[in-house]
Formats: sequence, structure tokens, C-alpha cells
Amino acid sequence: MSNPKAYSEASVNEGLGTIGLEKTTGWKDFLALIKIGIVNSNLITAFTGIWLALHFSEMRFLDNLDIVFFTLAGSALIIAGSCSINNFYDRDIDPYMERTKSRPTVNGKVQPALALWLGIALVIIGTLFLFLTTTTAAVIGIIGVFSYVVLYTMWSKRLYVSNTIVGSISGAVPPLIGWAAVDPGLSPMAWALFALMFAWQPPHFYALAMRRVEEYRAAGIPMLPVVKGFQVTKHHIVFWVAMLLPIPFFLDSLGIPFLILATLLNIGWLALGIYGYRIKDDIKWAKLMFVYSLQYMTIMFVAMVIFSVI
Repeated sequence: MSNPKAYSEASVNEGLGTIGLEKTTGWKDFLALIKIGIVNSNLITAFTGIWLALHFSEMRFLDNLDIVFFTLAGSALIIAGSCSINNFYDRDIDPYMERTKSRPTVNGKVQPALALWLGIALVIIGTLFLFLTTTTAAVIGIIGVFSYVVLYTMWSKRLYVSNTIVGSISGAVPPLIGWAAVDPGLSPMAWALFALMFAWQPPHFYALAMRRVEEYRAAGIPMLPVVKGFQVTKHHIVFWVAMLLPIPFFLDSLGIPFLILATLLNIGWLALGIYGYRIKDDIKWAKLMFVYSLQYMTIMFVAMVIFSVI
């Protein structure tokens, strides 16, 4: 497997010359630094955790806007801070991947030290916000930051093919934070939300890794398709999608209509996954799986909010 540090500094600088031609504003650079797309998607799941905890605790949403604000603000800040630290740490490998080579820590628009200290500051402020809700929510937030920054970014990402599984811990934390901010007792439904997000991430990111396999190979990241190939990756994708099948039954308090919808979504994803053994164009199939995973996550969490009130 190639080592990104083996590339000459001259070749990196040559690539940066092209990257630097793209004009961006300071605000856009900031949004790229904190990975605003990741922040927004995680806020959807965090909000759902808050909403469901309030609903099943028989607490009025409008009477608890302070909890909602502190939870969403705190979650957004610790996620943004973690992503900024990730950009700081990965600035040596980001130039070798198409989707990361324009990050402000790569093109020189944001100095590494600024990205690091900004990330640390955002994490600290976000954690303080979460402490204004419950200690449990703040502790879970800290665990999420540690799992993403240390266990994933600094440890497993560059060393182990299981890096995606390790990274799934942090991605599954937001709905748990949202629930804990309202109900520190964390009911089985809260853990079902965590399990749903944990199992959703491997097929989502394995599909992305298949599409970007050569970029990961060039960057020296031991993603599953790079190390084990597409066929083994398909096995893992189908396995993790199958793991989603029983989870809606732990969310049965949302009613039969939700259970039917969630089961149909799971069966549809599993069918598409099995179809991957027959299709000849693996990259096309990976794109279909990736798009389905995005729609799946959005529909599932929006449906939870809707079915809780009808």
C-alpha cells in the first residue's frame, strides 16, 4: 500500500497550484473546514433524539426550547470542532483525494495551527453547552469527540481495515446526545436510534469507498475495497444492511405505519444490495447504494418525527 508521505513535496505543491485557482470566500472556507454537510446531517438525527425523548416523556416542545437550543448548538459545535481537528490531522493525505484536495487546510487558505485551535475551541464551547442540559449528554458528546478524533482519525483510519466500524461510533452518537439532553436515563428506544445509525454507516461509507477506491489507495488509507476488493466489500455491505432489519421493531412505539415504512426501506436496501452480486458495473451499483443510503437516513428520521405526532 502506498504511503502518501513518500510523494515529493514538489508534486504536492504543483497540485496545490491548481487547487489555489479556485476562488472561495472566508465563510466558504470556514464551512469547508468544519464540514458543514456532516454537521447538518448529524443535527437531523440529534433533533430526532430530542423530539422523541420529549414526546415519550410527555414534555411539550415549546416549553423546552432552551434544551433544544443548547443541545443542537452544543452538538453542532462539537461536531464542527471535531471535523476541524480532522482536517488539521489529515492535511498530509487530503491532497491525494479528489473530494478533499480543495479543503482550506490543503490549499493554504487556513493555517494548520488555526484549524487545530479553532477545532479545540469549538469542542470546548459545545461541551459547555451540552452541560447546560444534562451531564449525561455532555459525557456522551465527549465520548463522540474522542472516538472520532482519537480512535478514528489518529488511530484506526490509517492502520486498520476496520476503521469504518470504529468511525461509526461517533456517527451514531448525535441521537443519543439528543435523547440524553431530555432523559438521561436513555430508554431502549434511545439505544435503538444509536444502533440504527451505527449499522447504517458501514454500507454507506463502503459504497463511497468503492466509488473512490483509487483515491483511497493513493492516499494510503486501508479502506475495505482497497485491502479486500469489491467482492468482499459487497459481502460486508449486505451484512450490515441485514443488521438493520430488526431495529425498527425496537421502535414499535412509533406505531405500525412507521414499522411498515421502515421495514420496506430495509428490504428495499437489502434487495438492492443483493442485486450487486448480479450487476457487472460495480461502481454504478456502489453509486446506487450510496444514494439510497442518503435517502434512507433522511426518510427514516423525518418519518420518526412525523409518526410520533399522528
